[in-house]
Amino acid sequence: MNSFDAIIYGVIQGLSEFLPVSSSGHLALLPKIMQIDDPGVVFDLMMHLGTALAVLTYFRREIFTYSKTLRPSLINFSQGSPSQWFSRNFIFSTLVSIVLIVLLIPISKMARDPNIIIFNLIFFGGLLWFADNQNLKRLQHLESPMEQRMQWKLAALIGASQALAIFPGVSRSGITLSMALLLGMKRKEAGAFSFLMSLPIILAGILKEIPELLFASQERILILFLGVATSFLIGLLTIHFFMKLISKIKLAYFAIYRWVLAIAMLILLN
Repeated sequence: MNSFDAIIYGVIQGLSEFLPVSSSGHLALLPKIMQIDDPGVVFDLMMHLGTALAVLTYFRREIFTYSKTLRPSLINFSQGSPSQWFSRNFIFSTLVSIVLIVLLIPISKMARDPNIIIFNLIFFGGLLWFADNQNLKRLQHLESPMEQRMQWKLAALIGASQALAIFPGVSRSGITLSMALLLGMKRKEAGAFSFLMSLPIILAGILKEIPELLFASQERILILFLGVATSFLIGLLTIHFFMKLISKIKLAYFAIYRWVLAIAMLILLN
């Protein structure tokens, strides 16, 4: 892999991480299309670092507010402000994700097969279409549910759905959005919660791979830096525009994109 390849990876990661189209699926398929060696899970994780930094930058005010209420949120569990309830629900949802991801890791190592990715693109694209249609038909939506009280079921199901994104082609933002929409959350709130939920999982994954990064060559570090910087810049722009569009456009368009991509991959790889 050279610098140009890393920039291409960064662009694809920045665009696809926050759109419900599966960034990991795109990254796993890129080596087949570009005819290069698969850079592996560590490289994919570093591309996710760029988009995690984009989330930190875009939601910096919200993250600062929630972080200030973290300690009181855990001390007095019977009452609290909207930011305290959000923190509690966020922590519980993240813990559910972590437990399930640990259990699914052994299976996920076999899931980078292109045929499995193609299946995931099609199946979870259909789920996104269904969830969006059901949400649009609702006469009433949950009003800031994560900021009102402890939402054990809602937080657990969204956390569990995020764990499935360990399989390429599922789409972390796609599956968490689908679950949140099916459960009645407003589209913009579901999007914001989905983006923020990515942070602990991505950062934990990167920390796990630090030993391997310490032994990386100077040339590989430079290539990684280019990819991370590109995914950060493109990711920041993508969040900005997607958060403006999520309340206005049908997510079915992204489902159609997933199906077209799956068909294209099926033709190219067979």
